[in-house]
Amino acid sequence: MKDIIILGIESSCDETSVAVVKNGREVLSNVINTQISIHELYGGVVPEIASRNHVENISPVMKEALKEANIKIDDVDGIACTYGPGLVGALLVGVSYAKALSYAANKPLIGVNHIQGHIAANYITYKELNPPFLTLLISGGNTQLVLVKDYTEFEILGKTRDDAVGEAFDKIARVIGLGYPGGPKMDKLAQEGTPNIVLPKVHIDGLDFSFSGLKTAIINLHHKTPDINKADLAASFEKDVAEILLENTKKAVKETNINKIALAGGVSANSYIRKAFKELEEKENIKVYYPELKLCTDNAAMIGVAAYYEYIKGTRHGWDLNAVPNLKLGER
Repeated sequence: MKDIIILGIESSCDETSVAVVKNGREVLSNVINTQISIHELYGGVVPEIASRNHVENISPVMKEALKEANIKIDDVDGIACTYGPGLVGALLVGVSYAKALSYAANKPLIGVNHIQGHIAANYITYKELNPPFLTLLISGGNTQLVLVKDYTEFEILGKTRDDAVGEAFDKIARVIGLGYPGGPKMDKLAQEGTPNIVLPKVHIDGLDFSFSGLKTAIINLHHKTPDINKADLAASFEKDVAEILLENTKKAVKETNINKIALAGGVSANSYIRKAFKELEEKENIKVYYPELKLCTDNAAMIGVAAYYEYIKGTRHGWDLNAVPNLKLGER
């Protein structure tokens, strides 16, 4: 059987990434240019600056990815790109570049949902993982419990009704003076603290989530008690977040009778959450999968993997492919 090689492009936020993936599981290269140090000055991602940096970086990153994979563009079977969700200007850079490359090289174009890419990151780390399984997607823009029915078929079982969990991390980090990126800095600070602060948690029927009340309680507590131990505050927030995520995950396992759960998205790199799910695996008859840390955040390898399964399904996009900043998982 002929190998299928996909060149993937990711530019949905502040990482410019290009990867080469073979047969949906083997990463030949995964080059990432991050803009964290640039946006750190502003306390968060500035969309216009992100877009300009994507324009400057995408060609050198693509050339480096081909060089690392030791292939030429003629060896590629398909060219894939993230077309949503994300920052519209940032997405347009990747989509436009992919369309131009596809046209010039006469290669099929495959648009990929960014959320689908995060789920697919697990296929790189775990070669044996196949659908069906559950995914807990936790990132700066999304918090969802997803039933992965097949490689390209998904059912959203639950989602946040307000803040995404990563968004709550970032907002709290900004208020207590940690800056950007909030998630990793909160994680580091929490390791120095004790989760001894009682916070209100919202319990919702079904499998939806809510984090805005928890976030607001932390912020109000910090404002009312400026000398409160920030490490304890961070640790208490992480503990409660983990408990909420675990509670809904266990309910989803019970409702679906599927005992395989894959974590995905940037917040799945959080050490406390990973530890909590490891303990869940040890206590319950549940198999938990975690992407490698470098694959939790935005990267093109995950886009190349997701695109491979779209490619063999027959998905092809035309020159009218456009950025869709609010694209939902499963939308076409």
